[in-house]
Amino acid sequence: MRWWDLERVMELEEELFPEDAWSRGMFWSELAHARGRDATRHYVVAEEGARLAGYAGLAVVDRTGDVQTIAAARDHWGTGLGARLLTDLLTAATAFECREVLLEVRVDNARAQRLYERFGFEPIGIRKGYYQPGNVDALVMRLADPATASAAAIANGEPTPNAASTAHTANPANPANPATSVQGTETHG
Repeated sequence: MRWWDLERVMELEEELFPEDAWSRGMFWSELAHARGRDATRHYVVAEEGARLAGYAGLAVVDRTGDVQTIAAARDHWGTGLGARLLTDLLTAATAFECREVLLEVRVDNARAQRLYERFGFEPIGIRKGYYQPGNVDALVMRLADPATASAAAIANGEPTPNAASTAHTANPANPANPATSVQGTETHG
């Protein structure tokens, strides 16, 4: 994700999360930490042609990854885009040498919870009233080893990236070679 993606990201953010959408400033703050030698963030967008189909972001602190956001346009629900975005984040977490990855998900979002469980995330707690202004609780989930998550997802039938599409995702392990691929969409960091 780059600054020029923010207009389309904000449109999708406000459509999908009308009550608790991130502000443009929140995305700018995250992107400020996504480049350079000391990057602690990894953000990616998925495009279908010129249309933004989804986006995702990861923050890293002290070898712990935290999934900040994953969003897929409604017409992409059930297509595997969410799984491909999550795979990208977990690949980045592995490159950042994360020992674990955490995330929060709305307690009323069973679809997202099932996705995370297929990748090996396990519930570890509840954050009361985490999502505001709706005062909705968050389920906190943990993945103990992001490096093994892709194998677990494949075993559970998740779609995997292939070389059918070109991607431009920032790769913290090798900034000189940013390419990865995501099936059916083009992603870029």
